Amino acid sequence: MIGVPIKSSNSLDGWDSVLSILQMPSGIPVATVALNNARNAAILAAEMIATGDEQLYARLIDFKESLKKKVIDANNKLQAK
Repeated sequence: MIGVPIKSSNSLDGWDSVLSILQMPSGIPVATVALNNARNAAILAAEMIATGDEQLYARLIDFKESLKKKVIDANNKLQAK
């Protein structure tokens, strides 16, 4: 299970969501991602599935390389200022 805490209009800054995810009983492992970060949950799920899918694994490698390039480009842009 992947827990995605959500900050809603009637939440306690998302803490109620975090705490409910953390209360899962023994025997039910839960990975928890950052508040309002369903994208990271999707990436984590894809990584889990990719352990048995070579094509997905290759696509994840490409995706992560693109993320790395974005970070390097952003850093270079900041350094140039």
